[in-house]
Amino acid sequence: MLEVLGNTEFTFQMWSLFTLIVVALIFYANENVPMEVTSVATLVLLLLFFHFLAILDQNDNNLLGADRLLLGFANTALLTVLALLVVGQGMARTGVLEIVARYILRISFGKLWLAVLIALLAVLFISAFLNNIPVVVIFIPILQGIAQRFKVPASKLLMPLSFVAVVGGMTTLVGSGTNLLVSSALIEAGYEEFSFFEFTVPGLVLALTGLLYVMLVAQKLLPNRTTLSHRLRERSGQHYIVELAVSADSELIGETITAGDMPGLTGVKLHMIHRQGRTILPPFRNQRIYDGDVLAVSASRDNLRETINRDVGLYQIGTHFDAQSEHASSDQIVVELMIPPSSAMVGQAVDKARFEARNNCYILGVQRHAHMIRSRMGQVKLLAGDMLLVQCAAEKLHDICDDLDVVLVELSIEELPNRNKILAAVLTFASVVFMAASGLVPIVIAAIFGALMMILTKVITLPQAVRAIDPKIVTTIVTALALGTAMQVTGGAAYLAELVLLATGDSGPEVVLSVFFILVACLANIVSTKTCAVLFTPIGLSLALQIGLDPRIFAVTVVFAANCAFATPFAYQTSLLVMGPGSYQFKDFLKVGSPLVIIIWIVFSLFAPWYYGI
Repeated sequence: MLEVLGNTEFTFQMWSLFTLIVVALIFYANENVPMEVTSVATLVLLLLFFHFLAILDQNDNNLLGADRLLLGFANTALLTVLALLVVGQGMARTGVLEIVARYILRISFGKLWLAVLIALLAVLFISAFLNNIPVVVIFIPILQGIAQRFKVPASKLLMPLSFVAVVGGMTTLVGSGTNLLVSSALIEAGYEEFSFFEFTVPGLVLALTGLLYVMLVAQKLLPNRTTLSHRLRERSGQHYIVELAVSADSELIGETITAGDMPGLTGVKLHMIHRQGRTILPPFRNQRIYDGDVLAVSASRDNLRETINRDVGLYQIGTHFDAQSEHASSDQIVVELMIPPSSAMVGQAVDKARFEARNNCYILGVQRHAHMIRSRMGQVKLLAGDMLLVQCAAEKLHDICDDLDVVLVELSIEELPNRNKILAAVLTFASVVFMAASGLVPIVIAAIFGALMMILTKVITLPQAVRAIDPKIVTTIVTALALGTAMQVTGGAAYLAELVLLATGDSGPEVVLSVFFILVACLANIVSTKTCAVLFTPIGLSLALQIGLDPRIFAVTVVFAANCAFATPFAYQTSLLVMGPGSYQFKDFLKVGSPLVIIIWIVFSLFAPWYYGI
C-alpha cells in the first residue's frame, strides 16, 4: 500500500531504492566485504531493477536507464578527484614536503607542542589545496619522526594528523573529493557550482575549532600505544655503517666532534675518519672536520636519509653507481638485503664481491650486530647475517631478487624522492591552484592539466600515475552518483526532506539546519563520506525549498557534515591510513572522534545562522 507524506507519494520503486541503500550501507560498514565489491554489486542491482521496473517519461523513455545511471563515469567531480590524486602523488614523489618538515623541526626550538602545532598548521594549509590522502601519506613519517625525536608514542600524533587534514579540506572547493561531489550535485540539480572559496569562512571557523580540539583535548584522550615494528626497531637498533665524504662547501668543515656525535646531525654517530691515507679512530679529542675527509658513520635508514637530504655538504661514495647520473631518471628505491650462510659473498670484501657491478646498484651501508666495523666500506669482509642497505633502480629489483647470494627483506622497499623534479612539481601545482582559484578555467580542466604536466615533465611516470588512482574511489563515487540520481527521479529525496520537516515540527529554519547537519554527520561515520555527500545533497536542496531558504546553504551544510567522519576508522580513508602506524583500535576513534563531531556540530549550529542571516 502506498503512503503519501506531504506532496510526495511513497511508491514501490522508492521503497525498493531505500531498501537497496540500507543494505548497501550495511555492507559498506562491514569490513569483511571490500568496498569496491559492495559498490559494483549495488550499481548492478540498481541497473537491473530500473531496467525491469522502469520509470517512464511522457515519451516512454526510461528516466533511470543505464545511460543515465552510468553517467558517473564521466562526471567532472570524479575526473577532478582522480586528477588531483595524480597531482598529489607528483608532489609526494619529489619529497618537496619533506623539506617543509625539516624546516618545521628546525624552528620548533626543541618543544614538542610547538613542533606538533607547526606541523598541523602546515597540514591544515596544504590540505586546503591538495587531496587529503597524499598529504596524510607524506606527513605520517614526519609526525613519526617528531614522535621519535621527542620520545612520545606515535599514537599521540597520527590521529590528530588525520583529523586536521580533514578539517583543512573543508575550507576550499578542491580540499576534498566530497566538496567536489556536492558541487557536482548542485549542477545536476540546475544550480550554479560552488566557487573556489565559497565556504572558506565557515570552513576556517570549523577547521580552527578542530585544530584547537586535537591540540588541547585529543592529546589527553589518545592512548599511549606503540606498534610492534617500532618496539622491535628500538630493541634491535638497526643502524648501518655508511661512508660519507665531506665536500669543499660543506657547512661541517671546521666543526669539532664531541664524543663521536656529528655536530647538528641527529642520530648519526662517527666511528672513523679517513684523511689523506690515514685512519683516525675514537676517541676524537678536539678533532675537527676538514674538506676531503671520508667519515664512517652509523645511522638508521631514516636518519641517513635525513642527513643526505639536508644538503650539509656530505655525499655518498660509490664507484659503480652514481645516483645523480642517467640512472636518476629512473625510479630509485632503497631495499634491505641479508647475506645468507650459503652466499658466495661470505668472506669476500664488498669491492671484491662485485655485487654492485653485477646488479647495477649501490651499497649504501652495512649492518653488523656482532662487532663494530673498523675498515673502509669497500674492504669490509661480509659475514653471514650481515644486512646491506642498497639503492637501485626499481626495474632492477627483480634481478636482485633472483641473485642467490642475497635475500630481500620483505617490507623494506622504499621509493626515493625524485628531487630533480621539485621545481617542475611546485610550478605545476601552483598553476593548478591559480587556474582553479581565479576561475580562469573550470576546476576539472585545471586538475587534468596538472596531472598531464606531472607526467610530461617526468615528475612521475605513467605507471605511478595509474597506481595513484584508487579503484575504491572510482567505484564508490560512481555508485553514489547513481544512487543520488535515483533518489531524485523516484522522489525519495523529497520524501526524506518532508520526514525531516515532520520531525522538527514548527521549529525555525536554524533548528532544521542543525538537525539536518547531525543526521548527515552520523551517517557519514557509518558509510563513505562521498556516498553521504551525493545522497544528501538532493535531500538538502528539497528541504531548503520547502522551508524557503537558499538551497546553497544546505549544500554547504552537506559539505561540512559529510566530512565529519571522525568517530569511525572506515568512513574516511585518512583514518585508515593512520590506523596501522598509530596502532589504533576502533574504540580509539569512537572515544576521540565522537566529541569532535559533536563540537563541530554545535559550532556550526551557532555560527551558520548568524553568518547566513537565517
